[in-house]
Amino acid sequence: MISKSPAVFVDRDDTIMENVDYCSDPKQVRIFPGVPEALRRLKSNGFKLIIITNQSGIGRGFFTNEQYRAVEAEVLRQLGDGLIDACYFCPDVPGQRSNCRKPAPGMIEQAVQRFPQIELAQSYMLGDKASDVGFAKNTGCRSILLKTGYGERVLAGKYQVLENQPDFICQDMPAATAFILKRVLP
Repeated sequence: MISKSPAVFVDRDDTIMENVDYCSDPKQVRIFPGVPEALRRLKSNGFKLIIITNQSGIGRGFFTNEQYRAVEAEVLRQLGDGLIDACYFCPDVPGQRSNCRKPAPGMIEQAVQRFPQIELAQSYMLGDKASDVGFAKNTGCRSILLKTGYGERVLAGKYQVLENQPDFICQDMPAATAFILKRVLP
């Protein structure tokens, strides 16, 4: 029997790194301060760490899968070796029928297939957009909307419509980590 464990699913752009529109160059990767340390705290407390990101720049022809993978490799390098358990991306453009573009659950289905021990009801999705909140709702995770990136504008009703309210709101990744660990640690 497989022992169940929680995961933290994280959006990439404006959640763990500065958003660069359609980032295709590893030289543009800038991890937010405190993110590697926050993720290490989660990992050391038993959470699987999985990046879940929409990358419509591929579907729009702005960059290739190979360019995306080069950026991903730089993100992983800056975060630290072995910290992230897996990365999943969806190249589909908005408005296209897609089973993987957030808020659709396709990427999490891939993650759970690879890591069957993940307990979704005890897991979190961290991101800065309404699609991240919807993704959590569609997959049974708890959502934390970060105020980084688009998060402040989403909360103010100036960007994307929140069809679902986030379960929690935090300033940034370090604050979300502290919040999660406060809830799970004795």
